[in-house]
Amino acid sequence: MTAAGIARLAGVGRAAVSNWRRRHADFPKPVGGTETSPAFALRDVEQWLRDQGKIAEVPARERVWQQLVGHPAGAAAALRQAGAVLLLVQERPAAWRQLRAAADDAELTGVLPAMLESVLTGRLGPEHPVRGLTRAALAPSAALVRAAGDLATADGAAAAYDFLLGRHLDANPRQYTLTPPGPAALMAELAASAGPFGTVLDPACGAGGLLAAARTTDAAPLALHGQESDPDLAALTALRLALEAPGADVRVRAADTLRADAFPQLAADAVLVHPPFNERNWGHDELAYDPRWEYGLPARNESELAWVQHALARLRPGGTAVLLMPPAAASRRSGRRIRADLLRRGALRAVIALPAGAAPPNNIPLHLWVLRKPGGSPTAPHLLVVDTAASAGRDKFDWQTVRATAVDAWRDFDRDGGIAEVPGVCRSLAAIDLLGDDVDLAPARHLPPPAAAGGPAELARVHDRLTATLARTAELAPHPGTDTAAAQPPGGRWPLTTVGELARSGALVLRAGGPGTAGPGGGAPAVLTDHDVIGGLAPSGTLPETPTGASPEEPVLVQEGDVVVPVLGGGATARVVDEATAGAALGRNLTLLRPDTAALDPWFLAGFLRGTANNRQASSYASTATRLDVRRLQLPRLPLVEQRRYSRRFADLAAFESALRLASRLGEQLVQGLHDGLTDGSVDPD
Repeated sequence: MTAAGIARLAGVGRAAVSNWRRRHADFPKPVGGTETSPAFALRDVEQWLRDQGKIAEVPARERVWQQLVGHPAGAAAALRQAGAVLLLVQERPAAWRQLRAAADDAELTGVLPAMLESVLTGRLGPEHPVRGLTRAALAPSAALVRAAGDLATADGAAAAYDFLLGRHLDANPRQYTLTPPGPAALMAELAASAGPFGTVLDPACGAGGLLAAARTTDAAPLALHGQESDPDLAALTALRLALEAPGADVRVRAADTLRADAFPQLAADAVLVHPPFNERNWGHDELAYDPRWEYGLPARNESELAWVQHALARLRPGGTAVLLMPPAAASRRSGRRIRADLLRRGALRAVIALPAGAAPPNNIPLHLWVLRKPGGSPTAPHLLVVDTAASAGRDKFDWQTVRATAVDAWRDFDRDGGIAEVPGVCRSLAAIDLLGDDVDLAPARHLPPPAAAGGPAELARVHDRLTATLARTAELAPHPGTDTAAAQPPGGRWPLTTVGELARSGALVLRAGGPGTAGPGGGAPAVLTDHDVIGGLAPSGTLPETPTGASPEEPVLVQEGDVVVPVLGGGATARVVDEATAGAALGRNLTLLRPDTAALDPWFLAGFLRGTANNRQASSYASTATRLDVRRLQLPRLPLVEQRRYSRRFADLAAFESALRLASRLGEQLVQGLHDGLTDGSVDPD
């Protein structure tokens, strides 16, 4: 295991592990790795942490994960082996119990390959992608095999694999492009609106997020088909789907979909795709005469339109496809002929614009294309255009409202063939009206603007609020004072302490944010994110759902008087939790400091943590993403009475800052509203 793994085991930062290595002569010696990234034996590290009182017991999940990352064949190969064992435990629990109880390592690795192959063939078909589980490959993994089987017995096979696969994907963010749960669920719901479907295909299935989302709809499919060009990822996805959908027929293949379609005869009820964007080497030359290009040969720079036509080719007549698309695909001139033919024949039914940040790349507002394979030529095809950006909210991302806006508009349109126009949100357009020179399908270009900020009456209310806020800001504006000598500490320098020392002495409690899942039945607390802390906003995040078969993980809940500090890219920021924020869950990249108020004033603590010099000496500049080591932040040792002198001033500064932020938001709203009102005629220039 690496230093990062040790830090995760002990719940500390990597800097603490480096410090232990320097200060403790008995710290375990490296057993591998490199000089800059040494590897340590899990057993030795675990024993040392226990002897030092830094850990009570390594959780079973963490033990299996550390065996995965330290596996000689690599984490992906080890995860493939562990997943196959988990599937064996799920499918044949009695056989596993008998094998686990009686076999030594040699017997286990001798008998296991045939058992695994039998289970994999039965669940995934004879052409399954989970290969390489031979006796020689499994021999170094005997301990991993046993630990994975024990974890499945304790937590459930599906939950255990969900944890391990999730940790692997999180550890390799640049290697995999994942569809976030929100857009995945929305795409599945749009496809399911036509009624139950038996077969769903994802020809660019990645980690299987879209197929897994399809199983959660009311139309839960009986057959899941996926194709992925990365053999390792295809194997891991096949195992995920087999474990999460025990009653479904799962078929996953490893190959380049456009060049080597694994399901050429399939007529699926639904196709869900998050295709790779902007691929130039997708096979334009060798696939020029492919029969899938029914609507025209895509240009070399229009790989997304190749995926659109592949999806239509694999649908049954009347089947629905939903694709996550870059916005440029709706307007590039090189694709206008194909877009025109999709419209004329009624294949393209809706273009839904998502707000920026819904899915990677997060800096652009992606589109959803909803297609229906024609069963006959509609006499007057129409296109639904929807823009959900207004539903996202100004200050925080409201995904539930985005989902409701898109799904409600699509269901009404699909049922009635048209929809009442909502300015700035949705509209039904006759296909013939879109067949101009560019065939531009971007929703924003065809939606009438909403009324300017609610009209003149609403603008007047914004103006009154802004006037009152500016007056309040002037009242709160602090005066720096002129007596600089009085501000100097006795002797010219305060005696200092660090947050780490205060934590060790019990003057405050340190907690890291992030872990935690929503329990069944809803009612989960909102999540205070690092974006909320930096922007002074209300909690805007949501807890992830608990994996199937697992118990909910309790999040860290903030209390009034806690101090919350962003540890990644937040700059000099610290927020004292007020009554309105109390009860929220602590999000990722945040550290909570809970002071003992008999010794430490929260506003005094937060105020000194925001000092620029303090943050510079406690920050890492080793990468572009500056990380703050909260334990190294300093503050002076002052009696509580003296702390409260500073506390009052820091609280005043926070109130002033809050008023400035509100004035800024109201000012932006008023300026944009007046621009919109003047340009759409609802506000008279005089």
